Amino acid sequence: MKHKNSLSQSTINLKSLENQLEGKLFYDHTMRLLYATDASAYKEMPLAVAIPKTKEDIQKIIAFARDNKSSVIPRAAGTSLAGQVVGNGIIVDISQEFTKILSVDPIKKTAWVEPGVIRDELNLHLKALHLFFGPETSTSNRCMIGGMVGNNACGARSVVYGSTREHLLEITGFLADGNEVTFGALSNTEFEEKCSGINVVSPLEKAIYVQIKEILSSNENRILFDANFPKKSIARRNTGYALDLLIDSKPFCDTEEKFNFCKLIAGSEGTLFFSTAIKLNLVDALKPLSALVCVHFDSINEALKANLEALKFSPNSVELIDNYILECTKENIEQSKNRFFVKGDPKAILAIEFLRDTQDEIDALAKEMEALMRSKNLGYHFPIVYGEETNKVWNLRKAGLGLLSNIPGDAKAVAVIEDTAVDVNDLPAFIEEFNTVLKARNLNCVHYAHAATGELHLRPIINLKTTEGTALFRTIATDIAHLVKKYKGSLSGEHGDGRLRGEFIPLMLGDEIYQLFLQIKHTWDPWNVFNPGKIVNTPPMDTSLRYSAGQITAEIETYFDFSEQDGILRAAEMCNGSGDCRKTEKSGGTMCPSYMATRNEKHTTRARANILRETITNSTQENKFDDEGLLDVLDLCLSCKGCKSECPSNVDMAKLKAETFQHYYNKNGVKFRSLLIGNTPKINELFVSVPWLYNLSTKGFLGKIIQSATGFSTKRELPSMAKVTFAKWIKKYNQQGNFVHGSIYLYNDEFLNYYDLEIGQTAVKLLNRLGYQVIVPEIGISGRTYLSKGMLIKAREIAEKNITDFEKMIPYDKILIGIEPSAILSFRDEYPDLCRGDLKEKAKKIAKRTFLIEEFLAKELDEGRISSSSFTNKEERVRMHGHCFQKALSSLVPLKKILMLPKNYTVLNIPSGCCGMAGSFGYEKEHYDISMKIGELVLFPSIRSEKEATLISASGTSCRHQIADGTNRKAEHPVSILYNALK
Repeated sequence: MKHKNSLSQSTINLKSLENQLEGKLFYDHTMRLLYATDASAYKEMPLAVAIPKTKEDIQKIIAFARDNKSSVIPRAAGTSLAGQVVGNGIIVDISQEFTKILSVDPIKKTAWVEPGVIRDELNLHLKALHLFFGPETSTSNRCMIGGMVGNNACGARSVVYGSTREHLLEITGFLADGNEVTFGALSNTEFEEKCSGINVVSPLEKAIYVQIKEILSSNENRILFDANFPKKSIARRNTGYALDLLIDSKPFCDTEEKFNFCKLIAGSEGTLFFSTAIKLNLVDALKPLSALVCVHFDSINEALKANLEALKFSPNSVELIDNYILECTKENIEQSKNRFFVKGDPKAILAIEFLRDTQDEIDALAKEMEALMRSKNLGYHFPIVYGEETNKVWNLRKAGLGLLSNIPGDAKAVAVIEDTAVDVNDLPAFIEEFNTVLKARNLNCVHYAHAATGELHLRPIINLKTTEGTALFRTIATDIAHLVKKYKGSLSGEHGDGRLRGEFIPLMLGDEIYQLFLQIKHTWDPWNVFNPGKIVNTPPMDTSLRYSAGQITAEIETYFDFSEQDGILRAAEMCNGSGDCRKTEKSGGTMCPSYMATRNEKHTTRARANILRETITNSTQENKFDDEGLLDVLDLCLSCKGCKSECPSNVDMAKLKAETFQHYYNKNGVKFRSLLIGNTPKINELFVSVPWLYNLSTKGFLGKIIQSATGFSTKRELPSMAKVTFAKWIKKYNQQGNFVHGSIYLYNDEFLNYYDLEIGQTAVKLLNRLGYQVIVPEIGISGRTYLSKGMLIKAREIAEKNITDFEKMIPYDKILIGIEPSAILSFRDEYPDLCRGDLKEKAKKIAKRTFLIEEFLAKELDEGRISSSSFTNKEERVRMHGHCFQKALSSLVPLKKILMLPKNYTVLNIPSGCCGMAGSFGYEKEHYDISMKIGELVLFPSIRSEKEATLISASGTSCRHQIADGTNRKAEHPVSILYNALK
């Protein structure tokens, strides 16, 4: 059933609802657009987006939906793959406020949590108690318990822990009539009392018990269920409502299993009930030692046969990675580092996990399993990965979903038949038939994930922008539904029916069972308030798709080169909604700092990619980027580059933002403050002979007046110019030393030249002492200040000149090293994308010859040209904070390696993301508070916890200023720490 609303009357009513809520209600176009999609192929504009603060808010929203013939769509992280949280009602986002772990009982091994608690963060909380919540998904660092209940999530270790349903003990929330109720295990007496209206909160609660008793008491229904539901041997079974499981509990079966409506609610996708508190069963923490036997195969079929052999050894999980994913990981910055265990080009790898008490135990199992597989000619390489290194393998496997979006062009690996589950013994034959069906349609498919439990995630490559592709979307879904039915499997193993598979439930289970589902939905939700159009009464599965058949992809001339992605629009479309950008600071990483601070969907990389995609696709303006709503969503992007490496789809939002701003400037001009920031090097040059005058204008009373007038925060002091430029100093400085290692070229960027003179001096002296003569070529400013503000026309001029000058000034066998990450890494990151033709090819080659000074020193250490013998034996403790670009485009490994050159230096990474300053961002008046909030997530508390004697290392000039402002501690560049550590 679809609800139609008069926009004007709806707006009046929504304003009334907004005034009643303690939380927030949004009904502007931009926010509705940001919630119109999830991680599925679907898109539908909601009526409004609510961020409830209290349970009473949720009650009021439910009442509003009932009274206004609208609907309520519960949403957590929004990573659903079957369109579960897409709809035209009110999206109710519980991810911001309903995030408390309410209580943990370590004796009974249970926990009460709110639905917005993130799965991995719950386990971090439980770690000290040696407890664990078992079900795990590939999205576990951002998926929430409420969403796991809604989809009955399973995950990699479901062969041991089963699904969320098995661990759901009780659940509290609201029925469609707005009454709060708790569901849990009931004795026969308690069940009968409910049916009689005793201990119920409303007639509706009684009605659902009366109805379920009638359905489950029928022997004909039991026969019907046995004949039509998936095989009981299939642990992953999430097709429709779980009546087949409820009928196997008391009082309908001779069993110890008590009746519990939680079994029905798990997997019901928010169509029956709105949860506000969830009681979970916990298990003992994982065994202390972990290992993955990563068996390589020449075919998928061979791997699936070997899977059956692996299961004989009671592994904790068996996950398949196919050659499509392995190929994608080669070009991904982050995931290419995780391929260390891959030998050659296998067609498939099984990652077979063993968690045991001792390594001897694991080694014995692995050896025995390898012998068995080899005796059956299964597998050709059997590397074992232990301990922390296993995380790299898991990250490689988990990244599969997003990496598939990297395939250039409009044809993508589509989530349409990716959730089939069959008996694991049927899996080899099923997949063989499955691929035959695809081959008949001229389709290729990606295979990955849960081999141990008979569920591979299978994604055919389809272009949904074409009429043929949209037709194929339906055809292949229908073909595979028939195949799954043949094997008596489940069309959904864990991703749910949603609006994608609901249409096929009558085919899979028969019309009689489907009619029972309709009755269940109607009794629980007579007003059709809760997430309509999912599981039952779904619209056709090929309607309301994100992309329209016959859609024309706008081709736009850009300043950056987006040819590898086939244009800027396709670069934005690489975001498939997987929501990796919603992970928090507790999960580590850099992406996305503003989301970590606000927990607001608007400030995710996903939201920014979505708004850019929608604007370019649908804007009728000649300049599609002339849109204030677009700029508003991009506003809190710090251009930290975290997404370029951590987003599995490599959505480079910094690049997309800069491109957007240049097009906006073409129509509207550059704002005054942005002009000031971009032209900072020019302003510095004006004051080069009178730096004291510049410093006077940035300090004290006068400085505050100027800062306020120009839009900078008065809560900070702007950086001071050095008394002399580095360029002038180096010309006069008489370098001394025995330059046994020859010369090295050092880049004099705009930050070093005007502000960080002392660090530049120290770097030269350090390199001299280590045996290098320093040459400073007269290559101009990096253009970073222009790049940061999207002034790409000017940045391109600089890039082209610098590439030309580099070629003239630096011999082909020499490299250029830099002190400031954001400046030197411009050569590696932006320059090849700004240049064209021959200059582009030169820029690509030069990019490989530019290095952070930390990278250079680490390389020299590895090659034996420098050593610890040059440094003190004194004991020191160092905490290091990595620059965002350093983490995204390089690595922190070289940094840590050189800081450990002094033998007795203990070097510990601060697990911080972006510091929050991000160039000029933290200086800007409207961004100051969010900048400091980002710093307070991890960086500031980590530094404050250190003794005064601890050395703080930070490579970036912005990072050092942020640390000083946030902690009153001085952070030093690594070269300063090393120079002071010389003997």
